[in-house]
Amino acid sequence: MARPDKAAAVAELVEDFKGADATVVTEYRGLTVQAIKELRRSLGAETKYKVAKNTLVKIAAKEAGVIVDDSLLTGPSAIAFVKGDPITAAKSLKNFQKENPLLVIKGGIFEGKNVTTAEIMKLADLESREVLLAKLAGAMKASMAKAARAFDALRIKREAEAGAVAPAQAAPAAEAAPEVVAEAAPAAQATAQETSAEPAQAEATPESQENA
Repeated sequence: MARPDKAAAVAELVEDFKGADATVVTEYRGLTVQAIKELRRSLGAETKYKVAKNTLVKIAAKEAGVIVDDSLLTGPSAIAFVKGDPITAAKSLKNFQKENPLLVIKGGIFEGKNVTTAEIMKLADLESREVLLAKLAGAMKASMAKAARAFDALRIKREAEAGAVAPAQAAPAAEAAPEVVAEAAPAAQATAQETSAEPAQAEATPESQENA
């Protein structure tokens, strides 16, 4: 590789290291060009799967401030520069390896730390960020529905309590009514007696005048 081409390749790798959320080093020996295309497709558009010379990867990693174990850079290497959810990329690599055993996952870098093949496989077994977000959204929705039901139950309880208090407050007035009627009865009788006495007095008046 000519020096200008080498410098350009290193510069591109430096940007790949800096922009990646995670990096997985693989060995692609024995894989066909078509198989590598399928792997790239399975990793998605945001993840770059790049075949590169080990010497250039070492230089680029050093310039990017990334520590890559030398034991990973042996044999023909291809590196997955993962952007986005590393769990999704790990799942894609693991699933592809099941169908293509020639793909060797050597290790990589996750959250600034070197990870082993076993750790990448464990990462692949975790639930992806999309699944976790969906579960979180479902849990939040269920909690909101539960809270709404609790508020409705409280409102119904208070309305029922308010409805029970209103008749209880009206009861003393109803009970007092008979007493008012009882008190009014003697007054009515006295008025009736006075009314009946007035004609008797009126009839006695002519007789008393004749006798006079």
